[in-house]
Amino acid sequence: MTHIVGLTGGIGSGKSAVADLFAELGVPVIDTDRIAHELTAGGGMAVPAIVATFGAATIDSNGALNRAAMRQLIFSNPSARKQLETILHPLIRTESLHRIKNLSIDSSYAVLVVPLLVETGAYRELVSRIAVVDCPEATQLARVMARNGLRQLVVEQIMATQATRAERLAVADDVIENDSDLASLPERIQVLHQTYTRLFSAKG
Repeated sequence: MTHIVGLTGGIGSGKSAVADLFAELGVPVIDTDRIAHELTAGGGMAVPAIVATFGAATIDSNGALNRAAMRQLIFSNPSARKQLETILHPLIRTESLHRIKNLSIDSSYAVLVVPLLVETGAYRELVSRIAVVDCPEATQLARVMARNGLRQLVVEQIMATQATRAERLAVADDVIENDSDLASLPERIQVLHQTYTRLFSAKG
């Protein structure tokens, strides 16, 4: 039996960096955000439904989701977010379950990255533990502005749609601090990996 660790955190917290470190240690990683990107890339399974619902203006010249146009639409029309979620969430969950079912590994556990694990609760029954990547909200804001080139107001709007820092920490079994000391992050993930290996090996 492969146990699943649910990895989550707010935008800009460093979930992808943490997930990559687990992967480097040989832990299988299933990332729902990356699955969403695959579904909305050119030729992705979600693209026809997105075009049918929102029109061709939400698709770029490569046939992929135009994220900037969709982001603007969502913030100007709150119902658009629900429509997009109705399209994407079932497809993401189906693909996630497929990948979990087909794990073929020696590792005693796998990592499932779900940015909205706290908000939706949709994957809670699949995970044995919840690991939250945590940092101050000001750090999230600065990172996303620098990484994506977004205005502060836009990042604040995105953060407002997510669970609060306190809400994430309230459900965490493990907290991965990622505020500033990035050099020590690999060592911290190594220690957590050893803890999970012992814990899940004992459970069988």
